[in-house]
Amino acid sequence: MSEIIIGIDPGMNGGMACITGYGPTTIYTFTDKTRTDICDELRAWAGDGDEFTRQDCFAYIELVHTMPKQGVVSSGKFMKNYGVLLGALATLKVPHEEVSPAKWQRALGCLSHGDKNVTKAKAQELFPSIKCTHAISDALLIAEYGRRQRLGLYRKT
Repeated sequence: MSEIIIGIDPGMNGGMACITGYGPTTIYTFTDKTRTDICDELRAWAGDGDEFTRQDCFAYIELVHTMPKQGVVSSGKFMKNYGVLLGALATLKVPHEEVSPAKWQRALGCLSHGDKNVTKAKAQELFPSIKCTHAISDALLIAEYGRRQRLGLYRKT
């Protein structure tokens, strides 16, 4: 598989992971990065939007929504980041799919019920050569879910 799969955890402390058929090639955390920095990195992975630049790229972004008891300010920042990432994918003409946390976690056998340590442990199991942190674990798992999805390992639902 020469296709590039990008997994995106859109939280302000989330990140992106890029996987090819040979395993994870690049990880990128959003911590201390501006939205411009994040979009520039995404552009570097996916090309500049020229239809001939990167036809072998597909992104999976976690489908997010506001959470009960989450503050208005933090909810606003979270959703703004999500919108910026969706806009960047559209601008770069990167085909993408939004996937709910329950869907990718169930498929990979790591339903977290909000416990980030569950997904961190699964990411470390699947990617032992990478020091998995909370910032990149979900992005790695979303990308792995996407890789398996593109290979046809999951039934269409």
